[in-house]
Amino acid sequence: MRADDRASCHVLVIGSGGAGARAAIEAEKFGDTILISKSIVGKGGCTPMAEGGYNAVLRTGDSCVLHEEDTFRGGAYLNDPDLVRILVHESPERFEELIRWGALFDVSHDNLPAQRSFGGQRFPRTCYAGDRSGHELMLTLLEHLRNSKVHILQEMVVVELLKERDRVIGAVGMNTRKGELTVIRADSTVLATGGGTRIYDISTNSATGTGDGYALGYRAGAELIDMEMVQFHPTGAVYPYDARGRLVTEAVRGEGGILLNARDERFMVRYDPERMELSTRDIVARAIATEIEEGRGTSRKGVYLDVTHLPSEQIEERLPVMLEQFLKFGVDIRKEPMEVAPTAHHIMGGLRITTEGRTTIPGLCACGEVSGGVHGANRLGGNALAETQVFGKRAGETAGRSPSRTGRIDPLQIETVENRMEEFYSGDIPPWTVSRRLQRAMWDDAGIFRTEEGLNRTLGTIEELLAGALCAATPQNIAECFTVRNMCLAASLVVRSALLRPESRGAHVRRDVKQSWDALTSPYSHTYISVYREGIMRREVPK
Repeated sequence: MRADDRASCHVLVIGSGGAGARAAIEAEKFGDTILISKSIVGKGGCTPMAEGGYNAVLRTGDSCVLHEEDTFRGGAYLNDPDLVRILVHESPERFEELIRWGALFDVSHDNLPAQRSFGGQRFPRTCYAGDRSGHELMLTLLEHLRNSKVHILQEMVVVELLKERDRVIGAVGMNTRKGELTVIRADSTVLATGGGTRIYDISTNSATGTGDGYALGYRAGAELIDMEMVQFHPTGAVYPYDARGRLVTEAVRGEGGILLNARDERFMVRYDPERMELSTRDIVARAIATEIEEGRGTSRKGVYLDVTHLPSEQIEERLPVMLEQFLKFGVDIRKEPMEVAPTAHHIMGGLRITTEGRTTIPGLCACGEVSGGVHGANRLGGNALAETQVFGKRAGETAGRSPSRTGRIDPLQIETVENRMEEFYSGDIPPWTVSRRLQRAMWDDAGIFRTEEGLNRTLGTIEELLAGALCAATPQNIAECFTVRNMCLAASLVVRSALLRPESRGAHVRRDVKQSWDALTSPYSHTYISVYREGIMRREVPK
C-alpha cells in the first residue's frame, strides 16, 4: 500500500481536543495550518468528556500565590515551577477569552463566574458549566475553528513523525476508513494527542486515549518525563459492566457529596481528616482502594458516594449529567447513593517542554496531556482544562512563528511505514487480544499500588506483546494494529519509569520501598526516558 496522497503546510497540529483546537486557532494566524483528528473533531478525546471545570483566580480573597501553592502541594512538589507559574497567571485571561468567544459558564447571584470547591484547593476557583464544562469549552473552540482557515483531516491516525536529520518535518497519517496513507510536510508540528489511560483495564478515557503521542514522540527521539505518574480518579462508575470506569465528576464531592464504605462509615476521616472528601485525588483514590482491599467495600468492589442529603434542586441544576447518567443505570442519585471505585484517568508525565511548548526535538511542540511537567506527581481537578488553553495557545504561537523551511522527506521513512503495513497482513495475532492482555497486566501490577516484582512482570508481558506479529484482515484493521503497538510502547514507558523511581510520591506508590523522606524533602526530581537515555534526576533537599 503506497502513500500517494501528499500535502504541505506551515503548521501541522496532531490532535483535536481542547489543546489541539486552541493550538490550531493560534497557529493559523501565521500561515496554512492542518489539524488532524483521530476521530470526529469535538467528539473524541477527553476535553468534551471533562465534567468538573476550569481553574482560574478571579475573585477577591483568592490569589495566584495560593493557586501556585495548591498546585505544588497537590503535585507532591514535582511540578516544573515555570510551567506552574504560567498556568496560574495566564488561565484567568484565557478563561475571559472563552467567555468573549461565547462560552456559557454558570454565573453566581452577583453575575460573576460561579466557582466551586475542588479537591486540594483552599479556595473555590473552579469555574463550571454545570457538570459539562469540557463540552461547553469544546463547543466554543469548534465555533472558532469553523470561522478560521484551518484545514481539518478527520478520522486519520498519525502512524509516524517524519524527520530530516534531527528535525521533525511532518508526519504520515492513515485514513481509518479506507486505510490510505497521507504524507504531510510541515515547517513545524504540534503534538496535542491527549492521554493514554486506555492502556489500563478500567479507564475514564474515550477509545482514542491510547497513548499515541507518547509513542510518536519517543520514536522520534523526544525526551519524556515522569511517565510513572498516572492519576487514578477516585470515583468511576462500578456498574453496569460496560460502564465500568465512567467518570463520576469531582464536582459531586465539590457540591457536598460524601464517601461511605459498606459499614456506612465516612472513612476519609482515617486518611485526611482535615480535607475529607476534598483531599487530593491520589489520597482519595488510595483511601477507596484500601477500603475495598481490606474488606470494607461493597459486594461489587466499590464504595458509596452519597448526595441524598443535598436538595434535589441543587443536584438537578449543578449535576445534571450525573443525574441523567445514573438514571440510565437505574439509580436516582437524589434518593440513593452511587457506587464508585478508582479508575485510570490522567497521565501527568509526558514530553518534556519549555515554557513556549517546545520539546527536546527541533520542529516539534507539544501541549495538553501529552506534555509533562505542569502537574507534577498528581493533578488538581480543574487544572487540565486551563492547561489546554494556556499551553495550547503558547504551543500554537510558537509553531506559527517558526520560519518556513524547505525540508526534504526521505523516501526510506515512507517505505518503512509501508513495509510495516504489509507485515500486518501476514501476522497471526488479532490486535484486540493484545490490548486486552496489556490492559489486564497494567491494571494488576502497574496501577495504584506497585512493587518492583510486579512492574518487572508487567514489563516482561509488554515485551512479549511487542514481539508478536499483529494481524490485519482489512485495510481498516491496520489502524488498530498501529494503535495497539502505540499502547504497548506507552505502557512500557510508564512501567520503565516506575522502576526508575525508588520512592512513593503522589500518584506513584511503591509498596516495596521504605523511605525516610516526604514529598517536600525527597532527594529525587523528574524521571526521564528517551531512545537515547533514561534515569532519574536528583535534587537538592530543602533544609
